[in-house]
Amino acid sequence: MTEIDFYTHVADKYPVVRTLCAKALAQEMRVVIYTTDYTAANRIDLMLWSHPPTGFLPHCRSDHPLAAVTPVVIAHNGDRVDHDEILLSLSPQRPPFFSRFRRLIEIVGLDEEDQRAARERYRFYRDRGYLIRPHNLDKRSSARG
Repeated sequence: MTEIDFYTHVADKYPVVRTLCAKALAQEMRVVIYTTDYTAANRIDLMLWSHPPTGFLPHCRSDHPLAAVTPVVIAHNGDRVDHDEILLSLSPQRPPFFSRFRRLIEIVGLDEEDQRAARERYRFYRDRGYLIRPHNLDKRSSARG
């Protein structure tokens, strides 16, 4: 059964995406970054090429000929991908194909609409018996305790 991690109260999702991808690659795991927003897919692509300035995370788009052998794949909408280890979702909706992955990572921002949609996804997963691990990245809560 898919294990699910919710990273909540994320001020800027893109550095978190990069950090989680780097951790997965260090463990020789493969990641699919899923977004329904073409602009977000482009921003992620650029970020993985250039941050940090001397760094690079090997990645490509899901429609690239080397997608099947590339450790990080950026999928836009319902693009078909062959990876099944980690699905990192930036979509406001539940990815319809999430259950074929070993692990799903949901990243939730600070705005109310993103949090509302995340609560709905959380309930969906919980009500179906998925193991959910919450990670609160709110700097205020970590400073308190």
